[in-house]
Amino acid sequence: MTLRTRIAAVASLSVALAVLAAAVGLYVAVRSDLRGEIDKALNERAQPFLVPAAPPGTADGGELNAPARPGAVAPGGGSRAASEPHGGGPPAGGSGGGDEGGLGRFPGSIEPAPFGAASGYVQFILPGGTVDVPTGQGASPTTIAVTAADRAIAASGSGRAVTDRSVKGTELRVLTLGIGPRGAVLVARPLTEVEHELSRLLLILALIGGGGIVLAAMLGTLVARTALAPIARFTRRTETLTGNLDLSRRLDVEGNDELARLAQSFNATLGALERSVEAQRHLIADASHELRTPIASLRANIQILGDADRLPANELEGLRADIVEELDDLTALVSDVVELARGAGPDAAADEMRLDHVVETAVRRTERRGDQRFQLSLEPTLIRGAADRVNRAVSNLLDNARRWSPPEGAVEVALKDGVLTVRDHGPGFEESDLPFVFDRFYRAQSARRLPGSGLGLAIVRQAAEASGGFAEAENAPEGGALLRVSFGPSLDFIAAQD
Repeated sequence: MTLRTRIAAVASLSVALAVLAAAVGLYVAVRSDLRGEIDKALNERAQPFLVPAAPPGTADGGELNAPARPGAVAPGGGSRAASEPHGGGPPAGGSGGGDEGGLGRFPGSIEPAPFGAASGYVQFILPGGTVDVPTGQGASPTTIAVTAADRAIAASGSGRAVTDRSVKGTELRVLTLGIGPRGAVLVARPLTEVEHELSRLLLILALIGGGGIVLAAMLGTLVARTALAPIARFTRRTETLTGNLDLSRRLDVEGNDELARLAQSFNATLGALERSVEAQRHLIADASHELRTPIASLRANIQILGDADRLPANELEGLRADIVEELDDLTALVSDVVELARGAGPDAAADEMRLDHVVETAVRRTERRGDQRFQLSLEPTLIRGAADRVNRAVSNLLDNARRWSPPEGAVEVALKDGVLTVRDHGPGFEESDLPFVFDRFYRAQSARRLPGSGLGLAIVRQAAEASGGFAEAENAPEGGALLRVSFGPSLDFIAAQD
């Protein structure tokens, strides 16, 4: 799957989830509001029946123990005999109906609700569980079966319950409300209109949501194509640059957005690569130039050696010594070139080491090569680096000081705070040479008569930078050269007692 397709898919999915969440929230809110209106209408319809019954013996109260009105339903749900006499009960529309205790009677007939008021189907539940269905609610009133919760409310005369019920295929919202000692009133309203409106709303939301998702997918595709167009151009340009291997070319940087930063990073990478390739070319060219002289000399000596039978024994021995010395110089030069070719990148073989021990060992080895005296001031120092690189760099520093120090001269070597300082008492550096001391194959005018390839101090700087350190050169105030080298930060440790 391409990046453009993924962006379009994510945009479409995000919009789909947002539309779905909005649709569900709207549907739930509208459903709750409509049902809340139904519940409010049921409560308003039940309010008139909360008026306390008239005291016994009054004109409105009727007789206390009048027989049940025809149409009263027994707890089992059946209707009492229609031919049961009314006794002293009032006529329809009065306060007839049984009261199972003489605490007042329910109205025998229900008047329609006033214009604009809440309507609903009404039936009464006596404390004993008998259902009383008043007239005036249609030709053939339908009895709503009562539940155990309804009977409990009627028996206690208090409490309320709102439920959904189905009667003959019609969904009803039913309110059961306790009205005191007389029992409870049950008011019901059909949910047909509410369910119809909710169905319409669901259809509208489905259509709008589906259209929104389709539109989001189209816009997501368009946005992805527009947003990724600069990346496509950037990719084509980078492919052109890398395909032609022209490291001198650069990408155009426009603006200051992420793509501009990416172009700057790519240009910086190209610059570093160009410098690296150029450095390798210079290294090869310089190495070829430096190798040419010892190889030519070695070739000439070997050719002379071919006429060994014509040479005196002493000249032949000197010739052989020269060849061995030239081979040693050639080997050292090749080794230096190989070392420089490693570059200054971090070495995977880095390990912890005692730099003071390395310096002390290198000093003893260098003392055997000349007459110079070494004055040491070393503090225990633990560093992390490649052992072979550090050893070679320290040896090169000491060899450089030995070559430039006068016979019987002193070389001061100090190690403090992780910085190795080597000072000789020779002529020092020319001011014009100081910026180039650590360059590859650089040799001062006064050093060209001495043996060497000009790679020793370059190897020192490369080893220091590979360990995260530095290399500096200057002239000591009292005369002589002063070199400072750090192989990265020193590590904390407890020095062992030597």
